[in-house]
Amino acid sequence: MLDDFLLRAALAGLGLTLATGPLGSFVVWRRMAYFGDATSHAAILGVALAFGLGLPVYAGTLIVALAVAVTVASLSGRGHASDTVLGVIAHSALAFGLVAASFLSGLRVDLSAFLFGDILAVSRADLAVIWGGAAAVAGLLAWRWQGLLTATVSEALARASGLDPRRERLVLTLALALTVAVAIKIVGALLIAALLIVPAATARQIARSPEAMALGATLTGAASVLAGLWASLRFDTPAGPSIVAAAAILFLASLVLRRP
Repeated sequence: MLDDFLLRAALAGLGLTLATGPLGSFVVWRRMAYFGDATSHAAILGVALAFGLGLPVYAGTLIVALAVAVTVASLSGRGHASDTVLGVIAHSALAFGLVAASFLSGLRVDLSAFLFGDILAVSRADLAVIWGGAAAVAGLLAWRWQGLLTATVSEALARASGLDPRRERLVLTLALALTVAVAIKIVGALLIAALLIVPAATARQIARSPEAMALGATLTGAASVLAGLWASLRFDTPAGPSIVAAAAILFLASLVLRRP
């Protein structure tokens, strides 16, 4: 039994890194860290709505995360200060989610599992959703890889190449919302952004090409998952925070070992 749930936890975490590695690289390149944070915080509102309406948690989370991501992108495109919009939406959605959950008196909702993750409780059905969602994100990014890279380097260059930068932003928005939806049970809404950013920031220290950075971020994320699960089992610490802590340690190590 012990081996079974640990295997499911490891498979869930490793599956998620297929999405967070390449997506996190774009989040770092485009300086979208706060954007990811806002989307993940809003996921709590999706959890509350899912329980209230009798929807699957993944569906409620995806709907709200996508709505918030599209709203932020739209408002920012109209001249609103993006950091202000992100701050207002992120914390407002989190607050509304917590308030909405308090009205679900007929249901017992363990919000801590969605705030900080509960990877050790992942079921076989969860595994199918996580791997399916991560594969969809990885496939989407692979399909639009060159266009996304071009738009990231320069939107003017993208337009000159016949690409629509808005379409590429929409691809990233969709990928981010889907990743948040499948990751919430693993590391929780408060730590999803960290799993996107920290492995990518680590890989950036040693990578010599965009593709190498995406691969390095994926491998760093995988190592963080395995190390975090080991630490959680060995020291009886929360699994989600342990995974992010392991990623942070690898980042610090990369700073020390950074090539000249």
